[in-house]
Amino acid sequence: MKHNLFSLLAHPLTRGLDIDAPGTTLLRRQIVKTKPFLRNIYEEWYRQIARAIPAGAEPVLELGAGAGFMQDVVPNLITSEIFPVEGVDLTMDACAPWPFADQSLRGVAMTNVLHHLPQVRLFLQEATRCIKPGGVMAMIEPWNTAWARLVYQHLHHEPFDVGAVDWQFPSCGPLSGANGALPWLIWQRDLAQFQKEFPAWHLEQITPLMPLAYLLSGGVSLRALMPGWIYRVVRAIEKIGLDAHGGMFALLVLKKQAR
Repeated sequence: MKHNLFSLLAHPLTRGLDIDAPGTTLLRRQIVKTKPFLRNIYEEWYRQIARAIPAGAEPVLELGAGAGFMQDVVPNLITSEIFPVEGVDLTMDACAPWPFADQSLRGVAMTNVLHHLPQVRLFLQEATRCIKPGGVMAMIEPWNTAWARLVYQHLHHEPFDVGAVDWQFPSCGPLSGANGALPWLIWQRDLAQFQKEFPAWHLEQITPLMPLAYLLSGGVSLRALMPGWIYRVVRAIEKIGLDAHGGMFALLVLKKQAR
């Protein structure tokens, strides 16, 4: 039944495509731009991330930038992807050594990327090396609430394993490999372990958000379910109290401390 529903609602541009292919990322960029409700979501996410990044002359690195437009909102942004994508500055693997000098970045930003990193400790080691004291990691990621768990485990194609023993998972593809619960595992369930392994970082903010908006947008894979003009109404309703208790995503901000 779930398969039939997704087939019915699938966006015609991405129906049947390999989600790990660079061409699919380019099509998703087009979809984000042409779905007003979805574009509003990304604009809100980018504004929240921009507010979390401290001022400074050093660049900010965006991971997984292929389908988005964060560079329109965050100044001095270096965009990157794991595979070559037109319009992206740098091709790099977040779980391999980064092509940046020590303490040369003001921050790292990402939306829906961290939970695709199969060796997240390698990412955290490189972020620690490359981000200067006072810099941040700022991200929008799936979050674990009762409502989100219901949606992710029953209506979403990506794994959402809140019982995973460790933070790593098998790598089967840059986008198809994932554990949507990974951010919650690291910064809620296993926060003490994170602080022990990465003492340079302080968790500044976890803000759950959007229990309904992203679903209603259809995301990058499904047809638009709502017109753009109703976005502000939906978000106003969510902010009354739904965000805090049922958010499907969270804004996470971590700040690197001075030694």
